[in-house]
Amino acid sequence: MENYGWKQESSGGQAEEAKKRVLREYFGYDAFRPGQEKIIDSILAGRDVLAVMPTGAGKSLCYQLPALLMPGITVVVSPLISLMMDQVKALNEAGIHAAYINSSLTENQITKALALAKEGRYKIIYVAPERLETPRFLDFARYAELSMITVDEAHCISQWGQDFRPSYVRILSFIRNLPVRPVVSAFTATATERVREDIRSSLELERPCELVSGFDRENLYFEVKHVKDKKEQIRNYMEAHREDSGIIYCATRKGVDELYLYLENLGFSVGRYHAGMGTEARRQGQEEFIYDRTKVMIATNAFGMGIDKSNVRYVLHFNMPQSMENYYQEAGRAGRDGAPAECILYYSPQDTVINRYLLESKESYREYTAEELRIIQSRDMERLRKMEGYCTTTKCLRGYILNYFGEQAGENCGNCSNCLEEFEEMDVSEAAADVVRCIRASGQRFGMNLIAGTLLGENTARIRSCGMDQNPSYGKQSGLGQVRVKEVIRTMMERGYLMQTADKYPVLRLTERSQELLEQTEPFLLRYKKEEEQSVRRKKAARMEELTEKGQELFEELRRLRAKLAGERSIPPYMVASDKTLRDMCIRIPLTAEEMLKVNGMGARKLEQYGSQLLEKIREVTGGKTDGYAAAGPEETVPLTEKKKKGKKEEFHLTEEILSRIQFIPETTISDFVSRINDLRDEERMKRLTIKWLTEHLLEEGCLEKKYQDGYTRNILTEKGKKAGIRAEERISAKGYPYEIFLYSEKGQKHLVEILKQG
Repeated sequence: MENYGWKQESSGGQAEEAKKRVLREYFGYDAFRPGQEKIIDSILAGRDVLAVMPTGAGKSLCYQLPALLMPGITVVVSPLISLMMDQVKALNEAGIHAAYINSSLTENQITKALALAKEGRYKIIYVAPERLETPRFLDFARYAELSMITVDEAHCISQWGQDFRPSYVRILSFIRNLPVRPVVSAFTATATERVREDIRSSLELERPCELVSGFDRENLYFEVKHVKDKKEQIRNYMEAHREDSGIIYCATRKGVDELYLYLENLGFSVGRYHAGMGTEARRQGQEEFIYDRTKVMIATNAFGMGIDKSNVRYVLHFNMPQSMENYYQEAGRAGRDGAPAECILYYSPQDTVINRYLLESKESYREYTAEELRIIQSRDMERLRKMEGYCTTTKCLRGYILNYFGEQAGENCGNCSNCLEEFEEMDVSEAAADVVRCIRASGQRFGMNLIAGTLLGENTARIRSCGMDQNPSYGKQSGLGQVRVKEVIRTMMERGYLMQTADKYPVLRLTERSQELLEQTEPFLLRYKKEEEQSVRRKKAARMEELTEKGQELFEELRRLRAKLAGERSIPPYMVASDKTLRDMCIRIPLTAEEMLKVNGMGARKLEQYGSQLLEKIREVTGGKTDGYAAAGPEETVPLTEKKKKGKKEEFHLTEEILSRIQFIPETTISDFVSRINDLRDEERMKRLTIKWLTEHLLEEGCLEKKYQDGYTRNILTEKGKKAGIRAEERISAKGYPYEIFLYSEKGQKHLVEILKQG
């Protein structure tokens, strides 16, 4: 490998030229991804670095590229053997000399590797954190020229991280024992501010350049399915995606084994991976998947860290994970090539029970004192509740994820099931009020299940023993059903009308806003998915969406050639070329070496290794003609976000047809009026009119007015509203509580129509 002889005093032009040259020649890219260049420049300037970048954002390149330009060796601390082996194989394949040192090697192999490292053979060495503590490696490190220590999966250093490893805490001791402190860089895919703080202090980072790049992965589609027969759902999904590579995560080893046997008996190409299998069986299963000999891997969360497989088109979760950190890291293994991919979680309430049991029986808990255990379990249970919130929210799923990691998000991403499904709205004001009354009457001592059971009028031993069958709200919502009652409670928590304690078994508590629901100053609306699946269902992001039929045929021919070339070199197919690279070939139709170099992901090294065979195949299939393979040219491809918007329903607007069919009645509520209007629209093409939209416009024009009275905010009818045909009427609830509703006369209804005409 050429030595670029990087020096910190290199001129700006030389530095830029060296970076771009390495980027193109060894990694096959013309430009950096967002955030990469800032990190690389900081490292080359001698600064410590802390980078939080989502899976697939290109973290590895951020330390691999500067490692090639710096004069000495870069030591990369990595938690898993599989991760090291995969990274080193990819580097060597790209023409970069790298090695790993871990327990998979014999003592003789370790001795030889360290000897070659001392001679300057390797630019990058991957090691397990435990290896740093051995006298042999410490001796090597003291006498070698180390330019950088890179800590990969750095969240493992924090007890607030989802994969805390005590051996990571001792990395600092190794750094302190070096005669000259090198640059220290830390990388992770998921870290909250608390975890980032731990990383900074535990590694004693000096004036670090920090980058928390956007967590959003626009190419990933997110969906939560509430289903009973998960196996059947997954079978149907895999039937429709037989040619795609995917991962299915299960919570337990038993779950992995059962799903594996079920799908294998149906003839699917599946493998399995969990900690209960032997080392050789795990290695072989992983290799079969990486080399595309097995299409789908079924695994526990023991699988995946270090699997840099770019063409995973979907990640399914058979069970809900224990935390958002775990979920986003696992889901993020889909679509690493930047092409559309799907992340679907199959949820049932039983998942919470399973995960609670797994958390309570964690072996690592035995290492802590009683007080430490209380704090850690409380933290883990809070994470589990946040994960359950993701599975039950009706808001944007992408937004929920981004907000969890401290990033602001819009209300509608256009690429998740909640944003693409149509929801019904139900006024559950009385049910919400009953929840408040039930909790208040019980002394705020119980959790969601008992409160819901009380409202439903369940006759269980638990309810009787707690005296909840004597609660004034007992059975008041028996007609609503268990699913809806729990949705009401979750929505109340989401909007700040209730809270849950952080205890091991959380208790529902009232908040300052709870009283508002008893006053019923405005409807409490519950969003829920339509019973009939007549939603604006996103057209599945087809893996060939920018290719014509001819283009897809070429793509399959190139995939077959890629498998053949990979087999000859005993490497995974994606190391020859990713799906994204093959797709770009099908769009550009390169016929010369110069044109091939313009393909995304094709560097000089890969051109030298595979260019002639790939070009020959393209010429053979196309006959040298470039037209008719892509729906759009490489510069004209429609952005993913725009594609997703096609097929979305238009916003509600008052058409002449709707207007001609409106019938006015003597008096009605706004809820009934909106319902009748929605029945007149074409629901296949148009979104629903909402009470919220109309109420906001009534407030804007002064027919209603918000006022703060007696400790809460309510809508008040104004004189202008009365003149518009609206009147307020006080009513008494079944429990004797007064509340006020607004009634719209025929004049009032016509006023609402005028608002709709104005849009």
